[in-house]
Amino acid sequence: MKNTVTTVVVFSLTVFFIGCSEPLTTREKGAGIGTFTGAGLGAIIGSATGHAGAGAGIGAAVGLIGGALIGDQMQARQKQDQAVQQQMAAQQAQIEQQNRELQQLKAQQQR
Repeated sequence: MKNTVTTVVVFSLTVFFIGCSEPLTTREKGAGIGTFTGAGLGAIIGSATGHAGAGAGIGAAVGLIGGALIGDQMQARQKQDQAVQQQMAAQQAQIEQQNRELQQLKAQQQR
């Protein structure tokens, strides 16, 4: 019975993550990796005590939470890096515009 429940949970999560039509976010990837890793480790540890199903379930829950938290932090960092890159590009464009204006002013003074 426990193996059946574990199999259904793992299969459902697999279908959920594979069935998404849009690319997964970093948070979702972290949650998925954490869930599967936690379930696997929980099953291994649980089998040593004779409760592989319970170990897998607990491991999956802990892995889901941990993976989602780590993925969320990574996603926030990616967004921050992207904002910095956009700001740098805007500043570079502004510098280039100012350089063009300086060149025009120099050309006008030399006439």
